[in-house]
Amino acid sequence: MTTIDIKDAKGQKAGSAELAPSVFGIEPNVPVMHQVVRAQRASWRRGTHDTKTRGQVRGGGKKPWRQKGTGRARQGSIRSPQWTGGGVVFGPHPRSYAFRVNKKEVKLAMRSALSAKLADGQLYVVEDFSFEKPRTKDAVAALKALGIEGRTTIVVADDAVNTYLSFRNIPTVNVLPVTAINTYDLIDNKALVLTAGTLSRIEEVLA
Repeated sequence: MTTIDIKDAKGQKAGSAELAPSVFGIEPNVPVMHQVVRAQRASWRRGTHDTKTRGQVRGGGKKPWRQKGTGRARQGSIRSPQWTGGGVVFGPHPRSYAFRVNKKEVKLAMRSALSAKLADGQLYVVEDFSFEKPRTKDAVAALKALGIEGRTTIVVADDAVNTYLSFRNIPTVNVLPVTAINTYDLIDNKALVLTAGTLSRIEEVLA
């Protein structure tokens, strides 16, 4: 079983934890991860784009010229699609882009993401940040002590309000509660930080 060091907010080793091989030791399934991320991003699309058909464009009630004898092509309306200002043929209309992914695939994708982060050396486990009050300066100092730079995802307990408020104003940090973790946020970073409590919760749900 793989073990990982647990550090405190000052970057010092505070212990170690054994990682469940079924969560952190599998071969990452890249196609499933790709499918799940596609589904997530598709569900975020608002789909409010809309174009007007020839029946919705204002004007064009009168035939522009008589049918025959003018030498020009016959036209029935100045709002036909071939006219400037006319309707749009096969244009986009409001719709949902969301598509369904099986729950087993979602869990497999998250296990694959966690295993990939561990294999790449981008997984960090912290005992607890335990900020007495929300303070971004303390959060920046904690990241510096841990030697973490660049885009970072930090998973905290649902009730860790001070930790959430301390990290949320750092532009390169994405902080989210453990109940809101997803494949996209797990992989969209250079470092993934878990607290000891969230690590146990993740293994409990995904194992």
